[in-house]
Amino acid sequence: MKTELTRRQFLKMTGTGLAIAVAATSTGFRLLSAAELENAGPGFRPSVWLEVRPDNIVVVTVNKSEMGQGVYTSLPMIVADELDADWKNVRMEVAPAADAYKDPAWGTQSTGGSSSIRHMYEPLRKAGAAAREMLLIAAARKWNVAVKGCAVDLGRVKNLKTNRMLTYGKLSVDAAKLQVPQNPTLKKESQFRYIGKEIPRLDMHDKVNGLAQFGIDSFVPGMLYAAIARPPAYGADLASADKDAARAVAGVQAVVPIQSGMAVCADTIDAAWKGRDALKANWQDPKYPALSNASLEKDFADRMNANGIIARNDGNVQDALNAASNKIDVTYLLPYLSHATMEPMNCTVDVRKDSCDIWAPTQNQSGVLALAAELTGLKPGQINVHTTFLGGGFGRRFERDFVEEALLLSLSTGKPVKLVWKREEDIRNDFYRPMNMSRLQGAVDKAGRAVAWSHKIVCPSIFARVFPQMMKEGIDSAAVEGVRDLEYEIPNVAVEYMRIDTPVPVGFWRSVGSSHNGFTVESFVDELSHAAQKDPLEFRLGLLRNHPRAYKVLEVAAEKAGWGKPLARGQARGIAYQLSFGSYVAQVAEVSVNNKSGAITVHKVTCAVDCGSTVNPAIVSAQMMGCITMGLSAALKEKIEIANGGIKSENFADYELLRMEEAPEVDVHIVKSGEQLGGIGEPGLPPVAPAVANAVFKATGARIRQLPMKPETVLAAMKG
Repeated sequence: MKTELTRRQFLKMTGTGLAIAVAATSTGFRLLSAAELENAGPGFRPSVWLEVRPDNIVVVTVNKSEMGQGVYTSLPMIVADELDADWKNVRMEVAPAADAYKDPAWGTQSTGGSSSIRHMYEPLRKAGAAAREMLLIAAARKWNVAVKGCAVDLGRVKNLKTNRMLTYGKLSVDAAKLQVPQNPTLKKESQFRYIGKEIPRLDMHDKVNGLAQFGIDSFVPGMLYAAIARPPAYGADLASADKDAARAVAGVQAVVPIQSGMAVCADTIDAAWKGRDALKANWQDPKYPALSNASLEKDFADRMNANGIIARNDGNVQDALNAASNKIDVTYLLPYLSHATMEPMNCTVDVRKDSCDIWAPTQNQSGVLALAAELTGLKPGQINVHTTFLGGGFGRRFERDFVEEALLLSLSTGKPVKLVWKREEDIRNDFYRPMNMSRLQGAVDKAGRAVAWSHKIVCPSIFARVFPQMMKEGIDSAAVEGVRDLEYEIPNVAVEYMRIDTPVPVGFWRSVGSSHNGFTVESFVDELSHAAQKDPLEFRLGLLRNHPRAYKVLEVAAEKAGWGKPLARGQARGIAYQLSFGSYVAQVAEVSVNNKSGAITVHKVTCAVDCGSTVNPAIVSAQMMGCITMGLSAALKEKIEIANGGIKSENFADYELLRMEEAPEVDVHIVKSGEQLGGIGEPGLPPVAPAVANAVFKATGARIRQLPMKPETVLAAMKG
């Protein structure tokens, strides 16, 4: 599918100043100016990343979704630094959904995988550097001097001989006429003005004063509100519904059957909810009436006994295990989890005869655009996708189900429709983090060295549904991440994946497979260190001698946490580390356990992170804190309850989240390595659960192998 941005549209967007576009070509990306674009061939489809206006305002267009991770600030920082712009004159605009704005690495316009900075860093630096060079040339020509006789300085060009100054705004029209350099000289790190500095976020002001527009804040004149009656169990059919009673509710305009249930559309959201209640929908014949947590655990355990697919096989694990006298054989279990975003799923759609507008808090603009074109029959150029702020994403808003429902209802009613899910709908109709069962077998020799590691994973596949083309040899890469690429230097390693399909739909959840495997791997490393009678930190370091970045973050986290130093009576420390999304993170948790109730208190988490180069350290620290908080919530509280063929968890009364008073002190340390950029939105989550579990073991002698670590689970482990 191609979404064209015409030359006329491009020139209209750029006004009369300097604009830099990135044109997709068969050999890569080419930088263009507006003037060049007038003569460009029909194969170019440019997207404007940067505009310098005559009033000195610099506009950076951002093609990624903002869900709290700070891309509306960090991406403009990259451009502004290379341009040497005055930050107070920098603005950002949200890119429309179009092929021109696709991520150059992925080929889609979407946000996930902690990829925004990693994928956009180079293109945006080049755009800023190219504009800087063009402004220098324009100034040099005005003054009739050599370019080397000019220098940029915070939104101005200076004549080094006369000290005269010209602002970027005054030069923008002349600069726009120049050819764009394709390989501009990038700044050295020592020349950075913004990159690597703690720059206040551009979206902070609007979020504090309430001006920020989230999806739920979208309104269209004459729109209807929609509410949907949904089946309580997977595969259940609608047996009866009182449509007349729903229509009799004041304000109800339509009752519309759709695939996900029966929708009521009304003038107000209250009327829509009352109309849905009046339906008194009855459901029958669920496809899986016996489905429950217990039945699922049995199914997973049964699949553990079947042969899976070998994802890694180093040495001879079975021989090493057979020969070892000191070995461990254990099973770990993690539950299905909801995303539980602060803003429930919502979407506002206005489908007209010749156009369509969609206001959505989405992580997947390309997918939304394609879906709208398919359902409406309109051309992509007739569809406008307005990406709002996201009140949390965590992978949930990569899905399109809530957008599809709003589209179908606008098509059916012929009016704009705003769909807002209630919290109960949100929790009961999620694409959940998969349940995961892992069997680990390991051995240490008489010298206390790890000699064998066998890891079998039973887990549903996300990629089989979302990206089936990425299933290589039947292996879901997310299910085995952090295990197939295990960095610990163990001579005999075997990794086996067993896919299990259940009625419970699964999707991407913050840190994806690393949220499972970080817990199982780092807990099991601790078990091996105990079997070897070695300090957990020293044991890890001994297995990572040829992995300097992993080694360093463990050292830093341990040092800053005071590893080995005395703690208050009843407290203990646990340590864990994980490489995910190109970033290395180590954490030390300080905890205490109530021996009577089993309740865990996490007092402090010390975090060391190496994400290569850093654009904005404040955002890196904030993401580590957010990840740790979410990871603790999953570790201590969260579990989807399943019974009678469907999801029984409904709201925060029975799907608990970490509370504010339970949040620990968090101390973040950024380890500068200068290596390739790593992601930052997700890597801080995987280590916290095993760090806590390892601390609980140190404090009580009880090994926790099942999440969440609720008091009753801890007590049972202590008694066992």
